[in-house]
Amino acid sequence: GHGVMPSIVCSVGEVLDMGYVIAREKVTSTFKIQNTSTLTLQYSMQLDSLSSTRDKDQQRIPSFLTSSLQRTEFVGTQNYNGLSVFSIFPTEGEIVAGKSQDFTVTFSPDHESLYYSDGLKVVLFGKEIARVIRLKGAAREHPMFVEGGVPLDVPIESLAVTSSLSSQAALNGGKPQEPAKSILLVLEYIEGESSPVPARAELKVGSIQTAQFASKKSVEFSLESPPQLQQKGFTIEAGKGTVERGQVKCIGVSWVPPADFHTDDPLLVTALLTLKGDVKETYRILFMGKVMSAY
Repeated sequence: GHGVMPSIVCSVGEVLDMGYVIAREKVTSTFKIQNTSTLTLQYSMQLDSLSSTRDKDQQRIPSFLTSSLQRTEFVGTQNYNGLSVFSIFPTEGEIVAGKSQDFTVTFSPDHESLYYSDGLKVVLFGKEIARVIRLKGAAREHPMFVEGGVPLDVPIESLAVTSSLSSQAALNGGKPQEPAKSILLVLEYIEGESSPVPARAELKVGSIQTAQFASKKSVEFSLESPPQLQQKGFTIEAGKGTVERGQVKCIGVSWVPPADFHTDDPLLVTALLTLKGDVKETYRILFMGKVMSAY
């Protein structure tokens, strides 16, 4: 007899990012799996959120409170309504040798969160895990978002249903609230190179493609540039602009240490990023400059 190893080629890598969607809307993405072996493969697609051991796994200490980096569970924020935020079709079947099968992933969040996540396992013959794909996505109540830097919040949300800050502002007679989110932007300047270049980082401002909010088709953004930013060596590029539906624009930031900069002293400057769409949102951006040695 001949022993044959099952093998597949998948059109997506380790992560399938569904991007941003308006809460209570849905978006789909398709990927392909090809059977590159010489035998027919029996497959099943298994979501970690539907695992029979999920309740036991949830009793562990959250990963952000432990020092272990070996945690592999991918299940993040889930829907309040109890339905899976990610679904896949088909869930099982066969792929003939040399043929391919298309799979459709649906992302349907029911509330705002940046941390929707799940794990998808491609299991062959009911026992061999041939591929693990992390599914991730984000949902907003309003058609605008900011990406980049280091979010300064906890990636695990409370079970309590809470209203967004923008809706709280509306209930508060439109009075401005505290900034909705703080983002840390770290710029590392390499010291000691023969031709040093400015440290660079960027923020991305996007507008979500949606049939809702038809009266406001674009998002305006503005990142203030207080005098202290320039004094500390920071330069903002394209700090103002307009983003059309389905587009993303970048705000570039560069940094060169000023002459009086001491590497022992932390350098942190704050500025506000304002977004105007159907509502007005404010983000507190913390610029941190660090000098790294080239040696």
